[in-house]
Amino acid sequence: MKFRSLILWIVISIVLTACGDKAANEKKLVPDQPITIDKTIEEENEQAEETVSDSTEEEIEVAPLPQTLSELAALPPGYVDYLGILRPEEQKQIDELTKDLPDISEEPSELQLDAYYNDLLAIFQQDFQGPEDLIAQLKFQTIGDPDIDDPRKQFKENLNVLVLLDASGSMRADLGGQTQMDAAKKAITNFMKGLPKDANVGLRIYGHKGTGSNSDKELSCSSSELVYPLAPYDQSAFQSSLDKTQPAGWTPIQLALNEAQKDLAPFKGEANTNIVYLVSDGISTCDDDPVGAAKSLYNSDITPIVNVIGFNIDHEGQKQLKEVAKATEGTYQDVQNAESLQKELDQASEIAKKWADWKKDKSTRLEIDRLKNWNDIWDYDARQFRKWVDERQQVGFAMQYLYQTRELMSSESYDYLQQKNRDYHEWIEAEYTKLKQDLYEMNDKKIDEAIQMLEEKYTENAPE
Repeated sequence: MKFRSLILWIVISIVLTACGDKAANEKKLVPDQPITIDKTIEEENEQAEETVSDSTEEEIEVAPLPQTLSELAALPPGYVDYLGILRPEEQKQIDELTKDLPDISEEPSELQLDAYYNDLLAIFQQDFQGPEDLIAQLKFQTIGDPDIDDPRKQFKENLNVLVLLDASGSMRADLGGQTQMDAAKKAITNFMKGLPKDANVGLRIYGHKGTGSNSDKELSCSSSELVYPLAPYDQSAFQSSLDKTQPAGWTPIQLALNEAQKDLAPFKGEANTNIVYLVSDGISTCDDDPVGAAKSLYNSDITPIVNVIGFNIDHEGQKQLKEVAKATEGTYQDVQNAESLQKELDQASEIAKKWADWKKDKSTRLEIDRLKNWNDIWDYDARQFRKWVDERQQVGFAMQYLYQTRELMSSESYDYLQQKNRDYHEWIEAEYTKLKQDLYEMNDKKIDEAIQMLEEKYTENAPE
């Protein structure tokens, strides 16, 4: 028994020794393998995360916020109706508007937060008005002033006012109880009634034939008609012509401007003050060149003042019509309803009344109506102030809702974005305050000198 036990002990010892040597050899070949593998995987994961993070940062491009009021006014408007955050329907609307914004409840970078703010701001961007718009309006109101050296803006023996009215199909749009066309007809009728009896008035319509279908495009784009030739206002004849006008097809703005040049050809600028109002509710849809036509009209010997009214128009339409106004050094005004359209047409009525006074007594020096300018400046500033307040609050309310109710941003992100929102809108307030001060100072200067000062300061570097 002892011998068998001895043999068994030797065999077990040999096996154990062999196993120990194999393990030792394997350990020598791959020392600390489990620890090394774990560490390498962890490092690779960290490097991968850093690479992804760096790549994401590189892909983010954050456009700078506006640096001037002109750049601010060039931004396309977003959802401009005011939204609260308490009622369920308001919350539902904010959810829909912000559905594409990322979740920033973790730890976004400053660059990511800046991009987030830009996207949120764009959603609620207000339709601000740039200084060049008001400057053009003030320039128009100086027509007939004795301080004006520009022959185009000096009163002449005759006054001619020609209205170009959009009769495209989109003018059937409802404004709450009346169509855009009905609202335009009413405003134009009131405007014509208020002009001096010695003034000549005319009405040209465009886009009034065919339909909005592609098959009728050629017909519609070649349609423009002088329904009331330039002559003293006759209420019955004018109203009859206006009543026949119905919205129909496409929008040939170049054609309307080209034909207007023919309408005014007998009325040379040397003896005539010529004012043209172009009213349109959209961009030209006839593959034409409205800006080129406007330049041709402006540079002709008719020397007209050309003002443009965008009636309930979108941002793309605004851009084109503003270019038409800019090409003719005229005014552009964006109106949303019949009342605001009437108000813009009444600006020409004021000029016409000044012309009538000038006709009565040419020896009387017509002073600048400084009080009216003060009112216009105050009105302009009040409207921009309202937009500034609404935009700041709307963006702030949306942030508050996304942070507190939806929990889609961290407290650090919320604090950063709120501060950015305050800083940005304080800048807007300060810029409009400076502009208002400059405008009031202008009102006390010789008008040519004042306009030149404002143009040099605010419009020379305006975005194209």
